[in-house]
Amino acid sequence: MTRDALIDLFIRKLLREGNGTRRRWRAVLGEVKLYSLATHPHCNWLISPSGDAYENAAVERLADQIRGEHPIVGE
Repeated sequence: MTRDALIDLFIRKLLREGNGTRRRWRAVLGEVKLYSLATHPHCNWLISPSGDAYENAAVERLADQIRGEHPIVGE
């Protein structure tokens, strides 16, 4: 999975919940930060949402699920 594919996955799942627009969720998600597999072998990505409390909670809840399914992300 690539960084862009991960963002697309987040947006698709967030839109499926029924709130917000693609553009708004993209702004809330921001960038995916990748870490070296040498130092983070179990999960090499981090997303830090910048929305309101509801939006951030939705992203964090989804991030926990997605991390289990896609722990390693490439460029």
